[in-house]
Amino acid sequence: MSGPTTVTAAVLVIGDEILSGRTKDSNIGYIAEYLARIGVDLREARVVPDVEEEIVAALDALRGRYDYVITTGGIGPTHDDITADAVARAFGVSIGEDPRIIAMMLERYQPADLTPARRRMARVPQGAELIDNPISKAPGFRIGNVFVLAGVPSVMQAMLDFAVRSMTTGAVMLVETIEAGPVPEGRYGDALGAIAAARPEVSIGSYPSYKDGRFSNQIVVRGKDAAAVAEARAAVEAMLEEMRSDGKPL
Repeated sequence: MSGPTTVTAAVLVIGDEILSGRTKDSNIGYIAEYLARIGVDLREARVVPDVEEEIVAALDALRGRYDYVITTGGIGPTHDDITADAVARAFGVSIGEDPRIIAMMLERYQPADLTPARRRMARVPQGAELIDNPISKAPGFRIGNVFVLAGVPSVMQAMLDFAVRSMTTGAVMLVETIEAGPVPEGRYGDALGAIAAARPEVSIGSYPSYKDGRFSNQIVVRGKDAAAVAEARAAVEAMLEEMRSDGKPL
């Protein structure tokens, strides 16, 4: 009997404004949660500047390593929006204006308002499939296993809804959270490590927090096999119960 299917992805964030700190990225977290819900594991995220060589190098590294690569940013109307050109170069294909995109853009703009800058958004690599953009019309695109989306979060999110329709998804990640309460990580660190080492089919993490003047901890169990996740949760709960009742100070 084969195990749960694993499908992997990487995110490539493109833009000088992210690296300079001028714009705070919110797309990585959104994409990670979105993909997890449909059974795709986000394994890596990178941020690169608006430099064609850097984008191509990152694409070449990521698209051979993961099932899917999602890029965000660099497909707007300005001179530094070079993602489409970089993707075409990475795949060794030509790039040109797509009449389908011009038609879409004319649903929003008058012909006189379709400036050369705006027409830049109609340029896609040869052979690319278009990804709908219900917000501002200019679509993203897919070529091979690379999905090219906008950087503006609201537009990216709308595009992602359409992009994932052509993805092969795997088994959904199951997540169980156990409240460790005031039991400090130093008390259960060794025991938790032993539980995790004995169960390589699941991932176990410990996450401290500070709220209302008090420290508390959560232990999170993740996995794709429901029985394995449930068994690991039971082991963690039993460990915590033993520590709470052993008479030693927390």
